Amino acid sequence: MEYLQYRQTGEIGYITIDNMQEFNTLTLDLLEELDELLKRIAAAREVKTVVIEGSDKVFCAGHSLREIEEKTENEVLKLFQTCYRVMRTMREMPQLVISKVKKAAVAAGCQLVAASDMAVASEEAKFATPGINSGLFCSTPAVFLSRNIGRKKAVEMLFTGNFITAQEALQHGLVNKVVPAELLDEETEKLAKEVTKQSLNIIELGKRQFYQQIHMEDFQALNYATEVIALNSKHPDAQEGIRAFFEKRKPVWNATKTTVN
Repeated sequence: MEYLQYRQTGEIGYITIDNMQEFNTLTLDLLEELDELLKRIAAAREVKTVVIEGSDKVFCAGHSLREIEEKTENEVLKLFQTCYRVMRTMREMPQLVISKVKKAAVAAGCQLVAASDMAVASEEAKFATPGINSGLFCSTPAVFLSRNIGRKKAVEMLFTGNFITAQEALQHGLVNKVVPAELLDEETEKLAKEVTKQSLNIIELGKRQFYQQIHMEDFQALNYATEVIALNSKHPDAQEGIRAFFEKRKPVWNATKTTVN
């Protein structure tokens, strides 16, 4: 890989954005590489969580304005459609995705954090959607940002372009926790390991159910969830988990993909 590094530690996969010559911008080539890697991780089912991290200097500076300026309208559309595919792959893969943010997450970099299932930030991290300052409103980052934080704060970020601190990001729901920079690796791994204790089959089922129901009307969502949990109850991992509970032991999860009809 040219723009990414990947390593596995136990049941955690780590993707490092490594495009520092361009401040970790999400170029077309990087996005295509990221989508391919995420799909390989999803298919292999060797890990249960995926951590996306940047460098000590920047998490991600968003899309490359130079690339956008140089491309035709159709080429720019392809760039953003590729970013769409990455977001879709993150959402549909069985593993939970955690963004680990040490420094700045800007524009589509902020979108990457917002689209992740969870996020951990250092006290030095900061977040912004400053496209409007360049005459290019952050339309695509607005989608996930506005689904993470309240409307008023989202509008403030999108229309002023100003940075918010890690503590503000925590207060408004963009990240799960904020820790000292020297503890970022440890605390992110700790959160990831809380997930890896679970069955990947049930993580996959739960992730799909969570995002399907979240924008439904209350009782439409409850009706859907009722059907899901009834099927879930007969999944081999659910049956193993229930037996383990009564037998006061740790469950032994099925390593292969299994479903119930």
